Amino acid sequence: MAEILPLRAWRYADTFNSKIEELTAPLFDVVSSKQRELLYENPLNSIHLSVPKGADPGKEAFETLQKWKSEGILHQDYLPGIYVYYQYFRLPGETTERCRKGFIAQIKAYDWEEKQILRHENTIVSAVNDRVDLLKKAKIQASPTHGLYDDPEFKLEQWMDEAIQSPLYELEDYQGVREVLAVIHDRQVISEFLDLLAQKQVVLADGHHRIEGSIALRHEMKNEYSDRKWKAHDYHLMYLTNAASDDLKILPTHRLFYGLTESQDSFLDKLSAWFEVKKFGDAEEIGNYALHKPFSFGLLLGEEGYVLELIPEKYKTINHDLPEVIRKLDLAVLHEVVFNQILGINREEQRNSSQIAYERNFARCLRQVRSGQASFALITRELSMRTVMEVCQSGHLMPQKSTYFYPKALTGLLFASIEQSEFEFNYDAFFRKSEG
Repeated sequence: MAEILPLRAWRYADTFNSKIEELTAPLFDVVSSKQRELLYENPLNSIHLSVPKGADPGKEAFETLQKWKSEGILHQDYLPGIYVYYQYFRLPGETTERCRKGFIAQIKAYDWEEKQILRHENTIVSAVNDRVDLLKKAKIQASPTHGLYDDPEFKLEQWMDEAIQSPLYELEDYQGVREVLAVIHDRQVISEFLDLLAQKQVVLADGHHRIEGSIALRHEMKNEYSDRKWKAHDYHLMYLTNAASDDLKILPTHRLFYGLTESQDSFLDKLSAWFEVKKFGDAEEIGNYALHKPFSFGLLLGEEGYVLELIPEKYKTINHDLPEVIRKLDLAVLHEVVFNQILGINREEQRNSSQIAYERNFARCLRQVRSGQASFALITRELSMRTVMEVCQSGHLMPQKSTYFYPKALTGLLFASIEQSEFEFNYDAFFRKSEG
């Protein structure tokens, strides 16, 4: 099943340990433009590798990386390790601290057809192309994707709990999450991780664009280093957590639309043909409103707020070409009715449309609409983990940006090189079949 390897990580030199909080960054697809500009002001922040500036971002990242290596800002750990990564957090309104336990390793960049890594979302083509170009030129992976494995017996937790007692880093991140990173170098223990994952499929929770970049690069370089058993370009950096844990949280991702060409009244009339449209007393409170019914959404339009509930009879008329596991999703209905039927943007165009944006933060949605920058915002419900697993097992795909697993992994705690000379190691030593 899924092949993983320990990682010879590049990390900030120990002299930066007390400043590691200043050197980390949010993932490239969740960092706001305001956050991004602030992070760029620090010349050593990891954002210069994950979201580099310039006309040729890949070249910029490569040159920055070489400079940091030569100046001793980054160093590579001599031995491969499994990097244990715990995230302690509270959700709004909660007093009890949660802990999402996981580890960072390298996983083979399997084609989707191999069904070792299962995806659930569509991707945006331009974002994948950007990731391929950056990876190819910079030869470094700065941000782990997030994958789920199923271990109901929690077999790996004993070793992770033991390792986390001696952390490499402990910091509070931009989400208010307490991040703790440790490492396991023991060969026998690492073998336990490899053995368990070899029996599992991995469900991709977050990072579809980044892993598609790795898959594309693996294909492009398939004829290189043909004399080597272990090839750097075959592997992808991933943060793996247990799907059996109670501390996996999926938050909704809302939709913003820009450039509506008709009046608000005309748009509401068209919505009324599909939805029961209920005016909401205070638009600012829609973010706290529990949308219990299937195919129900909040709408921010001008200064007003509304609740949309699909007219039941209408469900029978839409998405007949979609498999039932997708057809019954709120977001599949939303994208079909609002963006395709009403606004005339078909599914393929939606994947690359500059008019549609994805935003987790309700307050930001409200500001965008109230300021007139966005024409309207559609407020969505969260998905259950069970639904995500059903879609993954089916082999079908949700609309893009359907899930937001919280908290997000952090960029800058470690980096994975795809430069072959920096990847080389006798990885056979970690597989039990090589013993004796």
